[in-house]
Amino acid sequence: MSETGGRSTTITDDVLRSFEGHRRELCAYAYRMLGSSFEAEDAVQETFTRAWKSYDSFEGRSSVRSWLYKITTNVCLDMLDGPQRRARPMDLSGPSTPDSPLPAPEPDYVWVEPIPNALAFGADPAEAATAKDTLRLAFVSAVQHLPATQRAILIMREVLRFSANETAEMLNVSPASVNSALQRARATMTKAQEVATVSDAYDETDEQQRKLIDDFVTAFESYDMDALTQLLKADVALSMPPFSLWISGPENVAAFMLGTGQACRDSRMVPLAGANGLPAFGHYKPSGEPGLWTPWSITVLELDGDRVAGLNFFLDTDRLFPLFGLPLELR
Repeated sequence: MSETGGRSTTITDDVLRSFEGHRRELCAYAYRMLGSSFEAEDAVQETFTRAWKSYDSFEGRSSVRSWLYKITTNVCLDMLDGPQRRARPMDLSGPSTPDSPLPAPEPDYVWVEPIPNALAFGADPAEAATAKDTLRLAFVSAVQHLPATQRAILIMREVLRFSANETAEMLNVSPASVNSALQRARATMTKAQEVATVSDAYDETDEQQRKLIDDFVTAFESYDMDALTQLLKADVALSMPPFSLWISGPENVAAFMLGTGQACRDSRMVPLAGANGLPAFGHYKPSGEPGLWTPWSITVLELDGDRVAGLNFFLDTDRLFPLFGLPLELR
């Protein structure tokens, strides 16, 4: 057995393996805190680095899982040490008219970004079902309204079901402080979610929802706006980060698609394993060269009953297509 800096490689491998078992849930936690898949992955990597370096001082008074959550929380709080909070276009202004000119794009750090299901969900379907609702874009966006410590307390208590004592221990505060902060966080979340898109959790086994998604893809790829508008909720919202512009209402969405958005005509939608627990696609647009389509967006649909409530086109394809394992051209 070889030694590495005073540690046996076997112990090191076992420790790293024990960390890896928690990667997805820690990534989901960091994503809820930070609103970015890329920052969440960075946070988990930094957590593992800090944990590995300080493992000799880990005294086992809590589980490895709780200890890793404590470190991840500290990493996220360090990363959130500033006024910037991520948002969706709907959080920043009222809807635009379909003929509004596109504003200048905003930097990527402004926006809540999508997260692939594979980064956030483990293999346990029951666990994934409970995680889905709190990974929805509307929930993650609402959480961004909270100060960083309240954000951590709300997620630990309401999502991860840590006790007040466990949460207090992780944050080095009193249980009374945790309970007080949780009350304030709940009040803020109630207000924030009143203006957020309500959407049902997506159930891949639900035939009605699957048909809705299939009908949407058919209508969109054929650019049949009459068929498309029939599938949209009356207050549907279309957004396209990094642009702050967003459109509300089926008729306005159709008018936008036939005007400013007409570059989407003859698009191809490649189904993904999901993003944020919602149906998602790699969206390719015509390149101008016959038989070749190029990246346009990661498109995430929000559902409400038997209608589409949200059309989210994330246009940062240089970063997002590799994250979702998509090729940079489609033939």
